[in-house]
Amino acid sequence: MKIVTTTRVAALCVGLGLPLAAAAQEQRAASVQAPAGAANQARRTQHLTQEQMMQQVEAHLGSLRSQLGITPAQEPQWQEFAKVQRDNAVAMRQRFTQRGTQLAQMSAADNMLDYAQITELLAQERMRLATAFRGLYDVMSAEQKQRADVIFRTPQQQQRQRGAARPG
Repeated sequence: MKIVTTTRVAALCVGLGLPLAAAAQEQRAASVQAPAGAANQARRTQHLTQEQMMQQVEAHLGSLRSQLGITPAQEPQWQEFAKVQRDNAVAMRQRFTQRGTQLAQMSAADNMLDYAQITELLAQERMRLATAFRGLYDVMSAEQKQRADVIFRTPQQQQRQRGAARPG
């Protein structure tokens, strides 16, 4: 059941085109490896500096803004959505950094609990982002909504977003 929930959360991340979703999926894989392998995996997901990670987030937001054709009238809703996405990226990076510094000393039980806590944090962040996106979606034109529906449903787009979000 826990794997299904994690998979659903990861699918939601990809469906919303969120940065760092790939890092969360990689971290899931790392949590079941030997401690040395998990520590190496955690380091790989953190190798970007805070500035590089934020550049990726901004590039993603710029691309999404352009694809959706955000208008000046939609700016308040867009800014709220973008702020939540930026805040989520920073919080998740900090949480994975914390995990990376502690992983080598964690027991298997502590590792599993820590990963479950990360999964809960990820779900909370995605709910905040989904709420912010709903506010933006509600003020979109019918054409913009149609574009958004396609963007967040198209497997090819999800692959591009996943690749852009994947550190390293």
